Amino acid sequence: MAGPGGGPSRRSHTKSRKGCKTCKRRHIRCDETFPQCRNCTKHQVRCDYMDSPTAAGGDDGSLSLQANLLWTPEIEKTVETWRQTGEFPFPELNIFPQPQWSAFTRIDLRLLHHIAQICCEVNRNRTSKITLWTELMPKFLSAAASHSFVMHSILSFSANHLAWISQSSETRSIAIQHRQIALRGLHEAIGAFSQANSDAVLAASLLLAWQATDWRNWASLMTGISSVVHTMQTWRDQSVFSEYLADHASDPPRIFTDATGFQLTPERRHEHLLILQNVSSSLARLQPFLAHCEQENKWIEQLKGYIERLKTSNAPQSPEEQFSQLYALRKWLFWVPVSLLSSRKGDIFMLLVLAHFYAVAIAIEPMFPDVGADFAANGALQPLQEIARIINQVQTSQGYNSNTQAAAMMMDFPREAINTYRARKEWARQQPQIQATLQHQSYGLDTLNLDLGSQLADHGYYQSLSPAFAPSPLHLGSPHLSSPGVISPSSAGPRSPYLEVPPHTPHSAIDTATHGYLGSNSVYSTPLSTPLASPGTAPPSFTTINTGQEEFAFGGSAMANSWHGGFVAPQTVWT
Repeated sequence: MAGPGGGPSRRSHTKSRKGCKTCKRRHIRCDETFPQCRNCTKHQVRCDYMDSPTAAGGDDGSLSLQANLLWTPEIEKTVETWRQTGEFPFPELNIFPQPQWSAFTRIDLRLLHHIAQICCEVNRNRTSKITLWTELMPKFLSAAASHSFVMHSILSFSANHLAWISQSSETRSIAIQHRQIALRGLHEAIGAFSQANSDAVLAASLLLAWQATDWRNWASLMTGISSVVHTMQTWRDQSVFSEYLADHASDPPRIFTDATGFQLTPERRHEHLLILQNVSSSLARLQPFLAHCEQENKWIEQLKGYIERLKTSNAPQSPEEQFSQLYALRKWLFWVPVSLLSSRKGDIFMLLVLAHFYAVAIAIEPMFPDVGADFAANGALQPLQEIARIINQVQTSQGYNSNTQAAAMMMDFPREAINTYRARKEWARQQPQIQATLQHQSYGLDTLNLDLGSQLADHGYYQSLSPAFAPSPLHLGSPHLSSPGVISPSSAGPRSPYLEVPPHTPHSAIDTATHGYLGSNSVYSTPLSTPLASPGTAPPSFTTINTGQEEFAFGGSAMANSWHGGFVAPQTVWT
C-alpha cells in the first residue's frame, strides 16, 4: 500500500513485547539478551530476565554461540577428545575425585579447560605461589566433583576471566548465569551445613567472594567464610583445605556487614597522602628498568594513574566507598599476574612489576580500614613474600651482577610494605579493645543463610554489576580531572562496559628474546643489559640460577591460547 503522497509503503509494526520490564518502563528498546539485557548492564540495574527459567539454569544456545571463549583449533580438538574419552587433559593437577566430565556441555568444558590450563602452566613453572588463586583451584575442582554449586562457581570464575580478556559481554553473561546458580546452591548447602559438605561450602564461598561486585554481597560472603572457618577448625585435619584453615586458625569470627565507616580527620588524610606519594615515587623509580618491557611498563603506567586518582578523589569513608575505590586494583591482583607470568617467562623485572602491584595493595590498606585488609592486602602478602624470597635467592646465587643488584634495590619498597604491614597487624592484635570487639561478635551460619536468601529474594545477587563493568572514562594517557575529587566522564574517549583489555601488542626485541632464550628447562634469570639500553640493542644471553632446593622454571612451551592481559583504564568506581 502506498504511503501518503504516493511514497513507499510504511513498514509493518515490529515492536517486540518480550523486552524486560526495566526497558519497558524506560521506554527504550530492549535487545532481549539473556540473562541480562545490555541496557540493564549499561545502567547497572537488575534485569528481570534473571528471574526467567532460561537464566536460572540450562545452556542458552544463542548466548553460547555469541560468546567469545577464545577457541583455537587445538583447544577445540582437546575439548572434543575430552568429551569423547572422559579423560581430563591436565592429569598433573592431581584432581581427585574427578567430576563426571561426560555430564558437561562443550561450553562448560571450554571454561574448565581455560582455568585448568592456567593452573597447569603456573604449576609447571613453579609460580603458583605468586598468584592469588591458582594453588587453591585444583582443590576447588576436587570439591566440585560432588557439589554442583562449587562447579558453577568455578565456571563463573573462568568465564569472568575470559570476559576480561576478550571484552565479550556475552561471555560476561555466561559468568552471571553460573554465578546465580552457584549462589542458590550455596544457600541450600548452608541450610544443611555439616562436616560432609563443609569443604564445598568454603570453596564456593571463597570463589563467590572473589567475584563479588559490591560491598554488601562481599561482606555477607566474607562473614560466612569467617564463621565457616571457625566452625571447621574442629575437623580441619580431615579437610582438603587444612592448610588454609590452619593459616586462619587464630582469626576470630568477624561480622563484616557491621562495618559503619570512619571519620576522616585532616591528620589521617595527610598520612594517607604521604603513603600515596611514597607509592608514586617507588613506581617512578621502577620505570627506567622497564625500558624494554613494553607490557610491564604499560601496567605500571596504569598503576600510577590509579594512585593519582586516589590522590585527587574524595577520600572513601563508608564501606561502600572503600570497596568501590579498591575494586579496580583488586581485580588487577587476580588477573594481571597470570597474564604476565604467561607472556614473560624467566624475567626478573616482570617479578618486580608483580611485587609492586602486591606492595601497593598492602601499602594503601590504612586508607580502607573496613575492607582493605581482607579485600586485597591479606591476599597480596603471601605472593609478595614469595617474590621477595625468590629475588633474595637470585641475588645470593648470582653474586654481583648489575641487573641483579638493581632488582634487589627495587625491592626496597615491597620489603618496606611487608614489614610495615606485619607491624601494623601485630599492633592491632595486641590492642585489647579491638580483640574484645571481635570476640564478642556472634554470627552463625543460619544468619548467613538469611543474608543469602535476602539477596536472592529481594533483588538477586546481580542487582548491580561490578563497577569494573561500568563505562571507563579513561584512555591510556594521563587522567583528566574536571575538579579535585571528581573524575569527569566528559573527558573520556570511547567507553567500554567492562575493564577492557586491548589487543596484545607485539613483543619488543627483549620480549622476543625472552621466548627465544628460555626453553622448557629455563629458570629465573636477568637480562644482562642495562635497563636504559637502546630498544634496538641485541639482547645477550640469559644467565640461570639454581636455588639449591629446586629450579624455579619459567619456561615451557607457549600455551596454545595465550591469555596475555593487556593494560586497562582504572574505572570510575568512585566520585
